[in-house]
Order: sequence, then structure tokens, then C-alpha cells
Amino acid sequence: MPDLDNLASLIRAGHPVIIIDTAEETRVVESFRHVISKVWRPLYKWSLTDGLQRLDMTLDEPLLAAAEATATLQFIKEQKERAIFLMCDFHGYLRYPMTMRFLREIVERTNTVAHTLVLIGVGIEIPKEIESHTVRVSLKLPDEAAIGKLVRDEAFLYSREHGGKRVEIDAVAFKTIVCNLLGLKLPDARRIARHLVFRDGAVGMADLPELAKLKFELLNRDGVLHFEYETAAFADVAGLKRLKHWVDQRRAIFLGENKVAGLDPPKGLLLLGVQGCGKSLAAKAIAGSFGVPLVRLDFGALYNKYHGETERNLRESLANAEALSPCVLWCDEIEKGLATSDSDDGVSRRVLGALLTWMAERKRPVFLVATANDVSRLPPELLRKGRFDEIFFIDLPDSAARDAIFRVHFDKRKLDWAEFEMDKLVEHSEGFSGAEIEQAVVSALYAAHSDRVPLQQRHLVAELKATRPLSVLMAEPVKQLRDWAQSRTVSAD
Repeated sequence: MPDLDNLASLIRAGHPVIIIDTAEETRVVESFRHVISKVWRPLYKWSLTDGLQRLDMTLDEPLLAAAEATATLQFIKEQKERAIFLMCDFHGYLRYPMTMRFLREIVERTNTVAHTLVLIGVGIEIPKEIESHTVRVSLKLPDEAAIGKLVRDEAFLYSREHGGKRVEIDAVAFKTIVCNLLGLKLPDARRIARHLVFRDGAVGMADLPELAKLKFELLNRDGVLHFEYETAAFADVAGLKRLKHWVDQRRAIFLGENKVAGLDPPKGLLLLGVQGCGKSLAAKAIAGSFGVPLVRLDFGALYNKYHGETERNLRESLANAEALSPCVLWCDEIEKGLATSDSDDGVSRRVLGALLTWMAERKRPVFLVATANDVSRLPPELLRKGRFDEIFFIDLPDSAARDAIFRVHFDKRKLDWAEFEMDKLVEHSEGFSGAEIEQAVVSALYAAHSDRVPLQQRHLVAELKATRPLSVLMAEPVKQLRDWAQSRTVSAD
């Protein structure tokens, strides 16, 4: 609900037009029912279906049954007592000259008293003629107490509809669910809470994955964010010891389990590396380690041909990510979305500016993981110290890491790695990335299947010898990247 004292102050100050951009008409009406107890003015409500009605007293009939806009404004202009008029979805009529003329005379107080018009609706655009006379007010999102009451109300409703059956509520899960519903509008939070309660008659930790899914589907209507249902564990990631330790050190602080004075929560990190070396898997493992949802920002869906739409899409997506918090926001191949050029009319620059502003000013626990392959295309502003907590470089795996990668893929496919000469496989896979090793295992399995025999050492060796890894095919760029990272980044291993 908006701050009632603020609304009352705006009315006392004589603002002729207050704009509230929302679909929650009921909340606005209830807010003004409380406001009039502070400012003592008549309260009216207009809608296309019901006409003009007085709300602060009971009347048998609407004052104006006809919902014609100009007639309504003429009625308002003629009233001699200052009043508050709630105009629901009235902004659609502002394109008509007669309506605009009446409205201008009201807001400029031409032969009329100082009324207050409150425009309520979604996507309200105001003509320039009256823009200077308007002030915008946003509905306050429900706080923790309001969300907690909402969940308890839904539990009571379930009990009443199921013959008094009591809803089992886990105290820890209840607190976590309430925290995760913060940032949502009241009707949206109520729908999700009702779904969680009514699906099994309980509020527990098992509801958290469903909550994350519902919340994401609610917020991501434009398709720019993608919910990654499958995260990973660091146990599935070979090597990266330094990165794993870094994330483990910050886990409790990020989740708010430990609060240390003067210690800011972690903001995020940038993962550079050769293609196929596990940057995407590392991003999934970070989310898995934190135990929070992973959402991926799709820069391809972000861009729009209309001026200003791309930046707006980004701002809305980042706001949605904050509403999903705590979460990990993954920007895959970020250089492709932020590469600047003279041919895009400055769109990339504005996108970069919007992203940097959000990175500096965000208030909610959103851990940003950006991955990049081509450091030369990254804007220098993004690499400046302080943008990310750390910049890690994921190099080609060494012999120990390659051995671990082979074992991970053997275990995944229920193969007994004791049957293979691991030292030979490690030797033949020199210069291979993790993705290339996995593909060699897959190809060897196909070869073994074709021979109608179980996977053998010779199949793996043959595939490894036949493969030309990226470090050979693109030797110069790979060497350039590794040389650049050696003195400028922190090794992930």
C-alpha cells in the first residue's frame, strides 16, 4: 500500500493529478478510504461501467450513470467543494480534444476549485499539456509481516475448506517462503502462496523448488530470462580448486546466514576461459553450491529494433532477477551482448551503462556470474576493479584435472574406470578441454557399439588421436588469451 502520509501530503499540497500505474484498483481505493480520514474531503470513483460514484457516503444511485468522459469532467469542474476523484482507466480518453480541454481547465484551476484527480491504470501515458501538473506514486510492495499474514490466511482458508484439517507448517520453511515472496505484488504473492498450501496441505522445504518455478514464470513474461532447472554440484566439476574455495568462503554471507559488520555480501565474478573448459558448468555449480535458483540472461532476446526498448527490457529483466532473489544471474558469453560498435546507434553503450548502474546499485542478493571467451571484445569499463569481486581464468585442464574429468564421465555412464589405463588416456588428451574429452568418450562409445563390444581402451585412444582440439585448431587466439590472463586474472585451479 502507498505511504498514507505521503498521499495525504500530496493532496494537501494541492497536486491536481496523481498517477498510480497499477492494476490493483482495490488496494488504491482502500488506501484512499484511509486517506480521507486525514484530509477530510469527499471521495469519488469513476469507471466506464459504473459511472461516477461517491465512496465516503452511501448513495442509492451513481451520481452520473452515463460513463461519458466529458460529462464526468464537466461534473467535476462544477463541484464547489474540493474533492478527490479516483479515475479508473480514464487515461484512454485523453487523446480526445474535448476531454483534454476540460481536463486542462480542471488541473489549471480555471473557474474551478482545487480538486485532486487520481488516474489509476496500467501503462498510463500523459499528454505534454498536463505533464507538469502530474505526480507519479507507486504502490508499496508488501513487507515481510504482510506476506507472513497472507500465507497464514491461506492456511486458514485451506483448513476451513477441508473440514478443519490443520496445515502442517515448518517454521524454517515458512520463513524462507516469506522471504522469497518479498518483491511480489500482493495478488501475485497470494496466488503462489495458495498454490503451495492447497497442493499438499503443508508448508515445508519441499515447496521451495515449486516456489522458484512459479515465481520465475510469473516474472519472466518477455522471455529474456531463462530458468535453469538443472544446476550442478562442485563434485561434478573436476579441478577449479581455487574457485570452489572462493565460493565456499562466501556462501553463508551471501545467503544471510552470517552477518558480519562491515562485510558486504558478494556481488559476483567474471569467468574467462577457453571454449569448452567448463565455464557454464561452473556457473551452474555456483548456483548449486549456494542452493539458489539459476537464471540465465539471454542477450539475443534482449535487443529490440525500437529506440529505448532494449534498455527497458534489460532494466525489467534485472528487476525481475532481483524479485527472484536470492539467485544466481548468469550472463553467458557476455561479450556478445556488450560488444560496442558504431553501427547500432549507441544501443550497446546504453545497455552497458544500464548494466553497470545496476551492478553498482542493486540491493537484493543477486550473484552475477558472467562468462566470456573473447576478452578483447569486453568493454574496459566492465573489467575495472570493483565491477566484479574477482576475475577467474579457467585454463585448459592439466593432467590431474583431465584424469578427474575422465572419471566423472565414466561414472556418469556407469563405466568402471579401473578397466582403463588412465595414464595413457591423460597423455593422449594433452591440450583437450573438458568438453572435448567428453565428446571423445561419447564417440568411443559409438565406435564400441558399432563393433558390438564393450568400450575398450583402443576405442578411446583412437578417438583421442583422431581429434584435433581447439588448442591446436585455434592455437594463436588460445595462446593469446592464456598469455593475457596469466598476469591479469586469478587462476580458477
